[in-house]
Amino acid sequence: MGYVRVTGRIANATNRSKSENVEFLADTGSIYTMIPESTLKRLDVEKTGVRRFKIASGETKEYPAGEAYIEIEGLGATSIVVFGPEEATYLLGVTSLELLGLQVDPLAGKLKPLELLLL
Repeated sequence: MGYVRVTGRIANATNRSKSENVEFLADTGSIYTMIPESTLKRLDVEKTGVRRFKIASGETKEYPAGEAYIEIEGLGATSIVVFGPEEATYLLGVTSLELLGLQVDPLAGKLKPLELLLL
């Protein structure tokens, strides 16, 4: 099956001129998007709180969180982002994917539009 990687843009939520193009790993096991802290600092993304997470090793860790603008394939949304460690992979979490109206297609190895319901 492999991993689904996608090129996108991360930006300051209120000043989108502060942005960087990055490669994300779409991770359906992650609720939030994780970005290395140094990238978010360069973009002047503010820390607005701390969230507690269970990580792959089974440990529980706390990380600061804030909001950033994420754009993938021409679709953009403001989303919660986690200030990750420097060695962190740019993870695109499920919350951001849903806000963008996208989902992972593991068979094709890419993102596809999410069927949006208003019932």
